[in-house]
Amino acid sequence: MASRRVVERWILEGRVALNGETATLGDRAVPGTDIVTVDGIRVETGVTLKYFALNKPPGVVTTTNDPQGRRTVMDCLPEDVRRDCRLFPVGRLDMDSSGLILLTNDGFLANRLMHPSFEVTREYVVAVEPVPRNEDLAKLRKGVDLEDGNTGPASVSLRGKSGERAIVGIKLHTGRKRQIRRSFAHLGYKVKSLNRVRIGDIGLGSMRPGECRELDPREVKALYGRFFQQRLNSKEEQ
Repeated sequence: MASRRVVERWILEGRVALNGETATLGDRAVPGTDIVTVDGIRVETGVTLKYFALNKPPGVVTTTNDPQGRRTVMDCLPEDVRRDCRLFPVGRLDMDSSGLILLTNDGFLANRLMHPSFEVTREYVVAVEPVPRNEDLAKLRKGVDLEDGNTGPASVSLRGKSGERAIVGIKLHTGRKRQIRRSFAHLGYKVKSLNRVRIGDIGLGSMRPGECRELDPREVKALYGRFFQQRLNSKEEQ
C-alpha cells in the first residue's frame, strides 16, 4: 500500500488498528488471521489481490449475482478468474449503460475509489437528443437540483452533433444513482447511450464490449498513489 516510511507515519498518526486496537510501531500481525485496518477500512492480508478492467456491454447488471437471472459483470470474466478470485465491482453502471468497470478483491482500494472525498474522476461519453442548448450545458456544469440534492459541478463539453443528436463529454467527481440520465431528463433531454471511458488514471482504451484485462502493477500503483498524494497535500495545507 505504501513505503515503510509512509506506513510508519500512519501508525504514529493512529490511523492503523490491529484487531480493533490502535497499532503501535513494533506490533506484529499474522496474515490471514489478524485483522488490520487503515482509517477503519480492513486491509486484506491473506489473499492475493487482483485488479481487472472490464468494458461492460449494455444489458449487463453490475452485481456479483442477480436473483432475476440476468447476465452480470461476473459472467463477462474468464472462467478461471471467476473460479480463483472472489472479485466484486467497484461502483456501478446501470444496466442500460456501457463502459469501464473495475473489479477487485482489494476492499481498501475499492472504498477509496468510491468515496467522494477522494474526488476520483469518472469520464463519460453520452449521446443525447435533441442537441443541448448552451444554457443547459452551463446548468450541467454548475450542478442540477434533483430530488435527492444538487449533483455538484462537472466538466461538460459538446463533442459533436448530427441532426437532432449530440455527443456530450462529462467528467464527474461524484456520482448519484443514474445522475447523468436524470440530469438530462430534468432539463428535457433523452439519453440515447451512455458510455464510461475512464476512471481516474485507467482508460477504456481499445477493449471491445465484454472484454476484460488485468491491470498492470503500474496502473494499480497510480490508483494508490493518488490517495497518498492527496493525504500528503492535506497535511501540508494544515
